[in-house]
Amino acid sequence: MTYLFIGLFTLMIGYFVYFESILSEDVINNPYNSRQDAFAEKVIRGSILADDGTVLAETKVAEDGTETRVYPYANVFAHVVGYSDRGRTGIENLANFSLLTSDISTVEQIQNDINQQKDQGNNVVTTLNVELQQTAYSALGNSRGAVVVLEAETGKVLAMVSKPDFDPGTINEDWDALTAEDDTDSALYNRAAQGLYPPGSTFKIVTLLEYMRENPDYADFSFQCRGSLTEGNYTINCYGGTVHGQEDLTEAFARSCNSAFASIGLSLDETRLADTCESLLFNSELPFDLTYSRSSFALEDGSTPAERMMTAIGQGETVVSPLHMAMIVESIANDGVLMEPYVLDHVESYSGNTVDTYSPTRYGEVMTAEEAEALTEYMKAVVEDGTARSLNDLGFSIAGKTGTAEYSSDKSKSHAWFAGFSDTGDSDIVVCVLVEEKGSGSEYAVPIAKQIFSVWYAQQNSLWQ
Repeated sequence: MTYLFIGLFTLMIGYFVYFESILSEDVINNPYNSRQDAFAEKVIRGSILADDGTVLAETKVAEDGTETRVYPYANVFAHVVGYSDRGRTGIENLANFSLLTSDISTVEQIQNDINQQKDQGNNVVTTLNVELQQTAYSALGNSRGAVVVLEAETGKVLAMVSKPDFDPGTINEDWDALTAEDDTDSALYNRAAQGLYPPGSTFKIVTLLEYMRENPDYADFSFQCRGSLTEGNYTINCYGGTVHGQEDLTEAFARSCNSAFASIGLSLDETRLADTCESLLFNSELPFDLTYSRSSFALEDGSTPAERMMTAIGQGETVVSPLHMAMIVESIANDGVLMEPYVLDHVESYSGNTVDTYSPTRYGEVMTAEEAEALTEYMKAVVEDGTARSLNDLGFSIAGKTGTAEYSSDKSKSHAWFAGFSDTGDSDIVVCVLVEEKGSGSEYAVPIAKQIFSVWYAQQNSLWQ
């Protein structure tokens, strides 16, 4: 009995240590935890800062002690920074524990207690880049859609934009309109991480990867495109009815030939394709701390030829978020290794002393370095002589894939996609753009990506000089 009680006591102490070191922040951050109210009674909520220290959210205190949460950039960072009234979202929720924790000196705490004043909360420095965020926000214009920009080597989220948007500073005044049943904008919805869309031709990256795995002689691929492909009673058409003629695999991918990739889809093993998709985190949780939706891949053994052809070109039942598509492309840019995307860089006291830091995290190898290298070359061909050739004049190498995704029975309506990365070997970024209900990726998504790439490398050049 003595040993039993000693063992139980040891386990209890071990759990307390585990709880304090691992679980406590998540429990305290839970929106149902009333302990947060106690923190807010003693601590002035800290600021959220961009990667260069620019204030994205802060608490202003009036002479009468009234606290007002202020967002200097209004709508621009709305979804990723979030809001702290009417509940909490975005970084306001993710970093709630840090923002309501104060690491001021003991002397200051005593003085504040004597004067019955609150302590100043810690500041959270994010990975967000103000100029990139503003560029993506402006480039998306009045269109519905989303933009995600990642640092390829680390997974840092440099920009995350979703439209329609809202002003987190006026969330209380606008709440009824934003949540009205007849509201069709869904402005509170973060399309970058929560939006699920048919990937269109960006999914040909995955189809190509599986084809390479099943066919070691994939470079010998040859196809005669006649503008459409019919199997049974179902026909797949190339975009705009274009007849591409004789193609090798590089040309079929660069021109985004639906007929060629539908034929590839018919040749693939459904089980192996499903395994590849699951290894790329379809139907799985994503390693990301903000709220997101799981992407879905639904092709099964015994699927009809029509379903297999549709799936291979990114239509059918497959849906993906812009964030997830950016992660897939990031793994290609990073030699097959997926780095977990993250938005918090470090926590510091209001006086600037570092309290906590967040480091890049390696999720794992989702493809071999050789596969990533081959996919990079195919994606470069899209920019050099394919559907994203308007990116070819920026003065540095870019690899990418466009997409035009039908989303209804009306085949004239489509979402525009671009997913790609710079391939310079230094400070490379991943850019994913989704524009709802616009048309082709070449026409609507690529110009947005071009502005982002241009601004990023203008920043880098200024640092190198």
